[in-house]
Amino acid sequence: MSRRKTERLLNLVICLLATRRPLSAEQIRQAVPGYDRDGDEAFQRMFERDKNELREIGIPIDVVRDPWEDEPGYRIERQSYELPEITLEPDEAAVLGLAAQVWQRASLAEAASGALLKLRAGGVSTDQPVGTGALELRVDTRDPAFPALWDAVRDRRVVRFDYRGAGSETVRSRTVEPWGVVSRRGRWYLAGFDRDRDAPRAFRLSRITGQVATLGRPGAVEVPEGIDLRAMVGFPDEPMEERVAVVRVRQGACEGLRQLSRAVHPGTDGWDEAELTFSDPERLAGWMASLGADVEVVEPPDAREAVIRRLKGAMA
Repeated sequence: MSRRKTERLLNLVICLLATRRPLSAEQIRQAVPGYDRDGDEAFQRMFERDKNELREIGIPIDVVRDPWEDEPGYRIERQSYELPEITLEPDEAAVLGLAAQVWQRASLAEAASGALLKLRAGGVSTDQPVGTGALELRVDTRDPAFPALWDAVRDRRVVRFDYRGAGSETVRSRTVEPWGVVSRRGRWYLAGFDRDRDAPRAFRLSRITGQVATLGRPGAVEVPEGIDLRAMVGFPDEPMEERVAVVRVRQGACEGLRQLSRAVHPGTDGWDEAELTFSDPERLAGWMASLGADVEVVEPPDAREAVIRRLKGAMA
């Protein structure tokens, strides 16, 4: 949903909540920013769509027909709109608090923090410990494609992106009807219908390169009933052969990397050279990028490029 449309719907809800008497369509047209004040037909179509969308998400818009008026009036009864008081048990509040703290690096972090703040403002304590020990969860969503795909799933819009296959440098364009974004074993996947292959497919977000483009109008994607998104990404990853990466390591740093290397050769200019065995370049890239300026992947090229993509994504 576009920002302009979101603001118009929000203004419409505020207008219909604030009015003391039902408003005609023309009065709403003049009062709510965003409606076309020139074309009558365009306004009527837009207003009808807006009313239907608000009703679909559970906002009750009442139609009041006054025998003394030619046109019906519209309003939102506050008693029907407002939620009843929510009472949470301590364990329920703890779960909600923990869930809100999970999103740390995604575009959802701000919304989750806001929800947590509202709970606390309402007198609900969300800091209850879960179990006997400290428990801290984090969802790592540093994949650059995550925010755009999450929005596309929410808006049910078709997406197009460039995708690199497992263990390959070949990049192909894919057009996908997104059904959901799923996490499995610390990795994020897009599950949906691949129009190019004419079949359901799952795509690992870390293998998406470049920008994600949206196609067509919102609401165009229909998610099949009973689809199991987790089952779509539940198959073992494609087998990859074990390879060796050559990594420059700053002298006096990265002791853990040195211990896991199959060999470390003393170097010059303050750098040593380590040999690491790996099978998944994206997994290796995540590790190397986390070590910052203390390491530099020399080869193979696909592992080096994977690190560069990670670092560019972090900068963006």
